[in-house]
Amino acid sequence: MTRFAPVATGPRIAYRDTGQGIPLVLGHGFMLDSDLFDEVAALLSGRCRVITWDARGHGRTSYDGEPFTLWDSARDLIALLDALGIGRAVVGGHSQGGFVALSAALLAPERVAGLVLIDTTPAGQDGSALGELTAFAEDWQAGGPTPELCQVLGAMVFGDGDVEPWIEKWMKQHPAEFATPFRAVMERDDLSPRLPEITAPALVVHGGADSAITVAEARQWASLLPHADPVVEIDGAPHAAPATHPREVAAAVGRFLSERAPAF
Repeated sequence: MTRFAPVATGPRIAYRDTGQGIPLVLGHGFMLDSDLFDEVAALLSGRCRVITWDARGHGRTSYDGEPFTLWDSARDLIALLDALGIGRAVVGGHSQGGFVALSAALLAPERVAGLVLIDTTPAGQDGSALGELTAFAEDWQAGGPTPELCQVLGAMVFGDGDVEPWIEKWMKQHPAEFATPFRAVMERDDLSPRLPEITAPALVVHGGADSAITVAEARQWASLLPHADPVVEIDGAPHAAPATHPREVAAAVGRFLSERAPAF
């Protein structure tokens, strides 16, 4: 069941809270929402408390519509912990959600007991892809979320997986809803030089068929985290591994929680 938490940073954050034990807080990728983790959360709820949440500009979370940065989203994550009375948690997420978790670990390291980073990167926006991404965004905002554009986005994120439920969501969006979160992603800082500052235990999970961020990239940046486990590659998984390969993702997270429990 979706709940709502008004937080000190401004938004009214939509979240789901299931299970008991070590709190594991997961954020979703760009243009997605907490539904991404439904199956993963169900698989993990017997061994930990799983909290999934909708970021600003996404899902059921409401905010004032003003421009924001992913640092603001990281502050939202910390404020959600405050609202739920959680002092320390394992935090993480998919793609944008993983970036936000890394940002939170830099802002408030005392609140982050561990990191779960799925198909993500700490890098800033790659300039080589800027033209293509900007053109896609302009088409989306000018003509709305057409079936053709949704199929392009769906293939990038879900590969051959079931994208129809997400296309239904995207088709209902007003074109203006795309601009502000897109700007936040495009203007994000490069966190790579600061990764050695993060001392929390970290799990990096990555889809072997992720075309948005490659496994080679994941291994390269994960090596900069002082206490990261070896990257777990999920064979054949696209960018949205939590949706397409939930059992494999949940198994990797479960092992991490069990093996690293004393550190939490």
